[in-house]
Amino acid sequence: MKLIVTTPLATLVEAEGVVHVRAEDATGAFGVLENHADFVTALSVSVLSWREPTGPEHHIAVRGGVLEVRGGHSILVATPEAVAGDDLHVLESAVLTRFRERLDAERAARVDAERLHIAAIRQIIALLRPNRARVASSPTLGPWRRAGEP
Repeated sequence: MKLIVTTPLATLVEAEGVVHVRAEDATGAFGVLENHADFVTALSVSVLSWREPTGPEHHIAVRGGVLEVRGGHSILVATPEAVAGDDLHVLESAVLTRFRERLDAERAARVDAERLHIAAIRQIIALLRPNRARVASSPTLGPWRRAGEP
């Protein structure tokens, strides 16, 4: 089999003759052997491992991404960030911890952005309600006030 692991900036792994790949998605760890059925899955923050016929097992930490098996002979992985290394313990402890922290920070930033967006929409709706009358702009009152207000 052929294994290709890419990030937006580089192709990190391009291995021929791979006999086994182990990866992890939301349902847990799984393995891919030669002639595996075609499928696509979203990877978790995890370590992807593969073995060639001769030599040790290789590892790469991935920050999520997509794994696709094509024709039972090609495994393509696209991930936003990855770090290759032969020491599995270092990858699992240091790198995966860093990836998970970044993922949590990105989620928190998205939640904050959504809250700001919703607050802006609520403010616009409040200003566009029909019971509001337009008045001349003033530094203290601003351009809008409720009908009947001084």
